[in-house]
Amino acid sequence: MTLRIAVFGENRHEKFDPKVQEVYPEGMHTVIADGLREVLAADGVDAEVRIALLDDIDESLSEEALAETDVLTWWGHMAHEDVPDEVVARVVRRVHEGMGLIPLHSAHYSKPFKALMGTTCSLLWRNEGEEERVWTVNGSHPIARGVPHPIVIPAQEMYGEMFDIPAPDELVFVSSFTGGEVFRSGAAFRRGKGKVFYFSPGDQEYPVYYQSEIQRVLANAVVWARPEERPSAPIKIANAPRDWFRADDPEGTARVI
Repeated sequence: MTLRIAVFGENRHEKFDPKVQEVYPEGMHTVIADGLREVLAADGVDAEVRIALLDDIDESLSEEALAETDVLTWWGHMAHEDVPDEVVARVVRRVHEGMGLIPLHSAHYSKPFKALMGTTCSLLWRNEGEEERVWTVNGSHPIARGVPHPIVIPAQEMYGEMFDIPAPDELVFVSSFTGGEVFRSGAAFRRGKGKVFYFSPGDQEYPVYYQSEIQRVLANAVVWARPEERPSAPIKIANAPRDWFRADDPEGTARVI
């Protein structure tokens, strides 16, 4: 079955910041999407990758578009508040129904991630172009497959603890920085029937998404986060009469969730 991926890009820095334009002349979203296509094709994964931008968000992340999306990657930074609340509600609902969500870097502060985490998602940061080392702490996790230990990123924005998120269901990566800070840089969660994987490397000023090791992580993440083969309706509250599970009616005893 084809894996349907949407790569959401805020696409604001690329319009106004000459430094970002030099690093990502076609936009970060293009590099992320191309990396996914290349690595997934090499892995033999049948995948369709489309791009969704803030400028066309009402269409590219409409009810219909999200219904046909298995995994959504999300990069945002300077325009979190420009994302309409109704779009946020759609994304959160689709995650509960089974869609995967991969928030990247500054998307820790995006509306969908904060809504799904239920915390401030605040952290420490410093942008001095320091070396980051991404250490695998769960080598058996599918997202860690084929990932070097550690990934070395020559220059990157520092993200540090305390990172105000719930305890991850699975912690895959931890980063260290030249300044001595550490950070939970690869954290996996389950929300409803959906999976969420936050991955922090990827500031707009540095060519992080060109790195093959980073592309490998993202490809692994979308495969891991794809919906499981089960009904995609959210689990609903229901009135259960006494002894409903003892009923003679097979439909009354086997409730598929």
